[in-house]
Amino acid sequence: MNGNEKEQQIINNYQNDEKMMILIYAQWCINHELDPISLYIEAYPYQENNNALAEAIELTVAKEESDEISSDMLMNVLQLFGNNDLAFIVQREIEKIEKQEPRNR
Repeated sequence: MNGNEKEQQIINNYQNDEKMMILIYAQWCINHELDPISLYIEAYPYQENNNALAEAIELTVAKEESDEISSDMLMNVLQLFGNNDLAFIVQREIEKIEKQEPRNR
């Protein structure tokens, strides 16, 4: 594998990982009855038309059919990809969710 092929493979791997991150975000939103597009626009108001997010939303399943996605995992994935603005908005939503959930004491 030459340098250009390696570089292209690294780019492809990153893009695939990024798509997975977007899907995790979208499914987490669906699982918590949140609109992934409106949260995204709140974080990135100048990026309204995000095709990758639209594609990911089409791949989501109903809340009842989804595996659980922990809030910690979502936050880690968002931060790993440098989506700090979106992570900030998601953290705010996590705090709202935690206030609504009864504590097991």
